[in-house]
Amino acid sequence: MARGERRRRGAPADGVRTSVGAARGGPARRNSPVGVARGTVRGAVLAIVVLLLTLSLSGSWLLAWYRARRAVTLHSAPPALPSDSSSPTVAPDLFWGTYRPHVYFGMKTRSPQPLLTGLSYNVFWSSNPGLPLLTEMVKSRLNSWFQHRSPGASPERYLGLPGSLKWEDRGPSGQGQGQGQFLIQQVTLKVPFSMELVFESGSARAGRNQALGQLAGSLLTQALETHTEAFRERFEKTFRLQEKGLSPGEQALGRAALSGLLGGIGYFYGQGLVLPDMKVEGSEQKVAPALFPPVPLFTAVPSRSFFPRGFLWDEGFHQLVVQRWDPRLTREALGHWLGLLNADGWIGREQVLGDEARARVPPEFLVQRAAHANPPTLLLSVAHMLEGGDPADLAFLRRAFPRLYAWFSWLHQSQAGPVPLSYRWRGRDPALPTLLNPKTLPSGLDDYPRASHPSATERHLDLWCWVALGARVLVRLAEQLGEAEAAAELGPLAASLGAEKILDELHWAPELGVFADFGNHTKAVQLKPRPPQGLVRVVGRPHPRLQYVDALGYISLFPLLLQLLDPHSSRLGPLLDVLADSRHLWSPFGLRSLAASSSFYGQRNSEHDPPYWRGAVWLNVNYLALGALHHYGHLEGPHQARAAKLHSELRANVVGNVWQQYQATGFLWEQYSDQDGRGMGCRPFQGWTSLVLLAMAEDY
Repeated sequence: MARGERRRRGAPADGVRTSVGAARGGPARRNSPVGVARGTVRGAVLAIVVLLLTLSLSGSWLLAWYRARRAVTLHSAPPALPSDSSSPTVAPDLFWGTYRPHVYFGMKTRSPQPLLTGLSYNVFWSSNPGLPLLTEMVKSRLNSWFQHRSPGASPERYLGLPGSLKWEDRGPSGQGQGQGQFLIQQVTLKVPFSMELVFESGSARAGRNQALGQLAGSLLTQALETHTEAFRERFEKTFRLQEKGLSPGEQALGRAALSGLLGGIGYFYGQGLVLPDMKVEGSEQKVAPALFPPVPLFTAVPSRSFFPRGFLWDEGFHQLVVQRWDPRLTREALGHWLGLLNADGWIGREQVLGDEARARVPPEFLVQRAAHANPPTLLLSVAHMLEGGDPADLAFLRRAFPRLYAWFSWLHQSQAGPVPLSYRWRGRDPALPTLLNPKTLPSGLDDYPRASHPSATERHLDLWCWVALGARVLVRLAEQLGEAEAAAELGPLAASLGAEKILDELHWAPELGVFADFGNHTKAVQLKPRPPQGLVRVVGRPHPRLQYVDALGYISLFPLLLQLLDPHSSRLGPLLDVLADSRHLWSPFGLRSLAASSSFYGQRNSEHDPPYWRGAVWLNVNYLALGALHHYGHLEGPHQARAAKLHSELRANVVGNVWQQYQATGFLWEQYSDQDGRGMGCRPFQGWTSLVLLAMAEDY
């Protein structure tokens, strides 16, 4: 419109053109009214452009600043737990515990500045240099020139500490003031051995009934025997393994799985590092990671030795076991995780809180990105609470609902895909020349093959299924709690995601005969040696194009795993076919993560990155599969008998192999080989591998 207006005004003005032409020759231009007017217009236009550009840049900067602030601001919803829920007054039996999971006898209190203990043979007394430096300080002082001679035996060398700071030499105000003191008592023993460590505070000693004596010696032995017998009785009452005919050895495996998981529950306090989501249209703002506010976290851990910190998607599986044993512990854990919610509704997938935890984590994993999600497995425990109907659980869910709703809403909105009702994990690795297939760490399935060329066109099947499950659980919860407004908002989404037609349109791959991811993909990728770079990715023909991703494995089964299909669904049969086929997913030790027929099966992702989710058997997904087969095996439909039979066979394979490996090694493992069943990855891994207990109990 502005251009047309200018043409209409300018066309008939011949005199104006003459005047302007004359003005170009000399000083007349300065005095020409037309020249002055045009100069004024140009100046005004330039000023407007500069102003708009300034406003645009300022707007982008303000939006980036706003996002950065929200990323490290706690959510305003009321907490799911009372603020004093961890105090010794409210929960005295949970105040002390083995809450330092990475060390033996790692005792501490559930408080921001607790008294800490830990067993090790590295011992002395000193001012405290800070938790991250304790181990190195002790190691640097160890010497091997100490000798000990047992009666009638030859002298033997042992590691020891040459000396320590004497209590009287601390100085008037104590060295390391503000950090506290570091006291270690060295005990050198030969196996087998037993020993007692007694810690008794002054107040406890004063309040103890002197007639009963100190809890040590025979009194301690008697107390331990009483607790052991009570534990065994409660264990059988809860899981009924003996009643189900499991052997004494398998029952011992179940008790070890539960004990290791419970013993690995930790209490952490501190600040994590967060990188805000700074993607603003037309702008790439670069900012440094910021510190999240100080927060506590009460959580189980995947592995006490290798992963002694909180992982979001692991924790949902952990709590499936814990809540069968002690629902209160699960409410505590879920409440703490929901306490990590930021103002947008995001929870970081890996929690590295405090200096001690940070010292054990590689730098590249310290920073959590506020644009990246993780599977919402905590909702599995929420669903179990809904089914149980425990008044204490329902009271907790009522308090937790605003945070659960905010968390799910963030997931649904932030991970939206390229077409309506599709979803895409943010945070895939870029297509580097050294990677066979860029990882998708936020999915939890790390190196599971996705589209060969990452792009915004991707549609991720597993994420779609997680959102569908979340919508279903949240609607049920809202209806049960009488949250009519939330139920009305979530209802249409849950109905749409519950329609198999939508799932088919987005993810059924007719050419593959299964559900699949969609994206810019080619199978013609491989790693080849290219000196001096080493292994590099080579892309051949056919060239990548938009298509379904041929990577048969766990992801293909997700509509089955999360029980999203109707028992009469025409898609259920093909999924059972590939699940039961030894050429694809079935193995004598459990379901493979990736089909043996896949071109990615067992392939390294880089020269220094061995296969992870490319064939190995994982207990968490096998547990979901067992639950799904049990579910469809108890529902009338054309596949009922087959699902029940597969459940029985898969359960025997999984439980049998975990038990065999436990007998051989004494450990539960992170994953198991699909070829010979041996334990692989880190150990002990009494996180989600403890789900073997629920598989034995047939509790899904």
